Amino acid sequence: MAPSFARSISFPLNPSRSSKPRMAASAYHARSVSLPCHSHTILAHLHTHIRAVRAWAQDPTSVASGLAHVDALHAALGDLLDLPEAQAALSGAASSSNDRLLDAFLRLADAHGSFQEAVVELKQDVAEALAAVRRHDGARLASALRSQRKAGKELVRLAAAARDGASRPSRLGLGGSAAEVEVAGLLAEAAAATASASAALFNTVAAMSASVSAAACSCKRTAALMCLIKKVSEEEKETMALMETLEELEECIGELESGSDKVFRSLVQTRVALLNIHTQIF
Repeated sequence: MAPSFARSISFPLNPSRSSKPRMAASAYHARSVSLPCHSHTILAHLHTHIRAVRAWAQDPTSVASGLAHVDALHAALGDLLDLPEAQAALSGAASSSNDRLLDAFLRLADAHGSFQEAVVELKQDVAEALAAVRRHDGARLASALRSQRKAGKELVRLAAAARDGASRPSRLGLGGSAAEVEVAGLLAEAAAATASASAALFNTVAAMSASVSAAACSCKRTAALMCLIKKVSEEEKETMALMETLEELEECIGELESGSDKVFRSLVQTRVALLNIHTQIF
């Protein structure tokens, strides 16, 4: 039976950076000891999204949902970086802390840029595999599956790099005023949560791709892929199941493309905001 991929048609967790949603009273536990009272809602909002991203990373179901959570986190991070008080705190933070934060967000942006490229390649491989199945072309299918496995390995490599990056921001040598420690610490938390979710996302997509390869290789006489050529009832069912699996993956990848682009852009915007604050120091 073809595996089912969880999909989401929309990205509900995508507030604009200018929006200031009303928060429940219970959400105001994330009080700032150093920033003005008007920043409490933004801080509570940011803490909420950090928790949501970490929770999704622990149980990655819909990949579209994971991308939406990360995008929403960086929208909230943008609200924080728009605060003059937060900008002043980062301007006064140690240069080494700012450099490590810039490096962390650069690594994340690079990882998601590479993820976008891998998704494009995977989409092409799936389309090629579908065409091969429809034409009963075993050699063409074998070639498409080899390329698809290569894309899957790249996703696993990206996931490992993201896992390594999840611990880097937490090793910041924080110091200075309470505001400097608070803002830099929040940025480090957001970067670590994003890295953890990115690792889970990349692994999930790699697993989806691997399941399709496994479905193709489960056909009888896989060495020659004869199940796609012989007109036998049982083998025709296997072929139809494989086509259904490939079509589901193709649809899921289509949704991934727009979501991953949103996340990539939000990561770039976060780093640009940090870089602008950092350059004001000099």
